Amino acid sequence: MPATGTLHVDLAGTTAVVTGSTRGIGRAITKRLLAAGAHVIGLQRGTEPVGPGHECVGVDLADPTARAAAVERVLAEHEVDLLVNNAGINLRHGLEDFPLEEFSQVMAVNLEAVVQLTQEFGRPMLARGHGRIVSLASMLSYFGGVNASAYAASKGAVAQFTKSVANEWAGRGVAVNAVAPGYIATELNVSLREDEARNAEIVSRIPAGRWGRAEDVAGMVLFLASEGADYVHGAVLPVDGGYLGR
Repeated sequence: MPATGTLHVDLAGTTAVVTGSTRGIGRAITKRLLAAGAHVIGLQRGTEPVGPGHECVGVDLADPTARAAAVERVLAEHEVDLLVNNAGINLRHGLEDFPLEEFSQVMAVNLEAVVQLTQEFGRPMLARGHGRIVSLASMLSYFGGVNASAYAASKGAVAQFTKSVANEWAGRGVAVNAVAPGYIATELNVSLREDEARNAEIVSRIPAGRWGRAEDVAGMVLFLASEGADYVHGAVLPVDGGYLGR
């Protein structure tokens, strides 16, 4: 039978920044953090909040100048306790035909934004001696995929970046970890799930026997934001229904 319990975490009085907070996994993370009592600030192009306690700052995450301005705006008004680097894009081409401009765009959103936001939100956390940073890695942090060289490169880098920064910051009160989602059902992969043959192939490879839900990933992020994760540093935690263990 499916589990019905929920992780009870009290984040009242805390402020979280979530990139890509209004769609898919980011939306589920935002709703879970809001339910735990956090004030959530979303950074993405869209500016429509998902509920009370959620505010959005419009920003092009591929643009380093725009990212810096958004961070400055947030830090002028808030003390940020948790940063969730969730936003990501995937542009697919065979490498021999991959336009370098598009490759760079993927790296800008999936890696460079993670680095810059971790730096800029992390500095005040280090000054206070506490804070949490969670980045979204991927199954492609572990293997290469097909026609996804830019995405795989960016998510592999996110995993290694997470471990490296944790080595520097764990002893200074800032926990840096990553979550690696497996096959998660969102609006971005409806066509794949509707392909009966491909869907059956995917599900047969997942020991849990189903696609993951965005809420499954949100639950892991909530755990990493909680006191229960006080001794978790530099982890890249799969949320994959057992996919990697098959």
